[in-house]
Amino acid sequence: MRGWLHYLELQAKVKTGLSSSVIAWASVAAVGGAVTFGFLVLTAFIWLADRYTPLSAALILGAFFLLITIVALIASLVAHGRTVERARQELTVRSPAPWLDPRYLTVGLQVVRAIGARRLVPLVAVGLLAAGLAKEWAGGDRSAGEGGGGESSEASGDEREAA
Repeated sequence: MRGWLHYLELQAKVKTGLSSSVIAWASVAAVGGAVTFGFLVLTAFIWLADRYTPLSAALILGAFFLLITIVALIASLVAHGRTVERARQELTVRSPAPWLDPRYLTVGLQVVRAIGARRLVPLVAVGLLAAGLAKEWAGGDRSAGEGGGGESSEASGDEREAA
């Protein structure tokens, strides 16, 4: 069950790009934007009210918070890109079993309906037998290592002792 939840979490990250770091940096950007707007309004008020030293102080603070907003926005975009890329890489490494694909399941159900369950059981039994035989024959070639063709592992061992 845990594997499925992790898979669904990765799918959501690929589609939305959301993670805790994206949300945190977007929050900092939103707060910075609100503070910037507040200081710009305050700056306009002070400029209209006095047109002297309080204006330069308000402009400096407004520029400072605008800089914080820009830095937070860039960091949020970078974190978003990293989250999407990391989730894509994990999904490519951990590809789900092909027989769990909904398209294959739909096709399988249609085959069962078309052929009928009673006729399908012998076909499945023959298929499993063929798969077992194929695995047995293919396993002999793999255990032989570097060898030539369908030699058994004993023959390969004798050849190694002779060499």
